Amino acid sequence: MQDTSSLNSAQAAYSPAVRQALAQEKPFWTPWSIGGLVLAIAVLIYAGILSDLSFIELFNGIGAMVDLVVKFFPPDFTRWWNYFQATIETIAMGIWGTLLAVIVAIPLSILASENVCPPWVVFPVRRLLDAMRAINELVFALIFIVAVGLGPFAGVLALFVHTAGTLGKLFSEAIEAIEPGPVEGIRATGASKVQEVIFGVIPQVIPLWTSFTLYRFESNVRSASVLGIVGAGGIGVALYQNFRAFNYQNVCAILIILVVTVGVIDTISSRIRNRLV
Repeated sequence: MQDTSSLNSAQAAYSPAVRQALAQEKPFWTPWSIGGLVLAIAVLIYAGILSDLSFIELFNGIGAMVDLVVKFFPPDFTRWWNYFQATIETIAMGIWGTLLAVIVAIPLSILASENVCPPWVVFPVRRLLDAMRAINELVFALIFIVAVGLGPFAGVLALFVHTAGTLGKLFSEAIEAIEPGPVEGIRATGASKVQEVIFGVIPQVIPLWTSFTLYRFESNVRSASVLGIVGAGGIGVALYQNFRAFNYQNVCAILIILVVTVGVIDTISSRIRNRLV
């Protein structure tokens, strides 16, 4: 009883504006919020059924997983130089795939930004970006292999198209989040639309664009290591061949080289991001 009276006295001490704000505050649990929660739970359950989730099977299969992992050790670094050269090829694929993607993503991101271009331009460009990033790199690699043959060039093109769609989306979101003040100031001087973008938009988004690009480069190196499965070059070729031949110790050596490579790239990228962002 004392707590209730003290609470009422505390509320009475509030200013009229605070009391009005508290009165207008909506309760957390409403029929809509409860219905949304029930719907979310139902979607999760249905998605789990479609995904054939079975943690019991996973628990029962832990022993088989452990037996397989044991076969990976000790790693066999006998052919480490060949694996190292293939890893360098994979990094080169990631570099060129990311570079080409950035060159294409910059103009597409500007055209996909609502605060820069009209809706009739934004809509089709965004759908193009959706299509580019919705299709996996492996599918693009299979398409480009038909055009340019087996090898890393097909992998570069596959990474380029998929990454351009992803970076175009991220770059456009960064553009839409800029401060309008600098752009309006440049517009007041009678500058053209292109000058507004060059001097008012791009300087604000360069740090974020650089951060996104470095992250996608690291991701592309990982993706390039898988493209070898379909013959698109890189360390993935050796990885796939050794897996098929049950040379698990060689697979372990390749995976260790990949982990070290990605770790080095991530360390360098982090230092660059910390300087720019």
